Formats: sequence, structure tokens, C-alpha cells
Amino acid sequence: MKREREDWTRTYHKILKGINVMIDMQRIIKDMKKLAREADTIVIEMEESILAVSIDNQTINATNIAGISEDLQYLVQSNMED
Repeated sequence: MKREREDWTRTYHKILKGINVMIDMQRIIKDMKKLAREADTIVIEMEESILAVSIDNQTINATNIAGISEDLQYLVQSNMED
């Protein structure tokens, strides 16, 4: 009887350890999902920032090209007049 009780006690403790491991794994997975969502948000913010900078650079480049074109037209016209 005592041996049977000890066997059941060991089995019970093994089951408890297994349940604790499962709970820990669920907690770890939950934390990983939270970190993945945070990383996704950061990546989206970075993409938005890069896109905004790219659009700003395109605008600045277009403005510079337009300015250069105007300057060249002015130079050509002033050379033609001379």
C-alpha cells in the first residue's frame, strides 16, 4: 500500500511539473506575441518615416531641378542678348 501511494505521489508530482511547464510555455508564447506586435509597430513607424523622407527628398530634388532649369534658361537668354 505504501509503495502504491509513493508511486501515485510521484505520478502526481510529475503531472504538476508538466502542468507548470505548460503554463510557463504559454506565458513565454504570450510574451513573444506581445514583442512581435511591438516590433511590427516599430517597423511600420520606420517605414512611414522612410516614406516621408523619400517624398520630401523627391520634392526637394524636383524644386532643385526646376531652379537649375530656370537658371540655365536665364543664362542662355542673357548670352543670346549679348
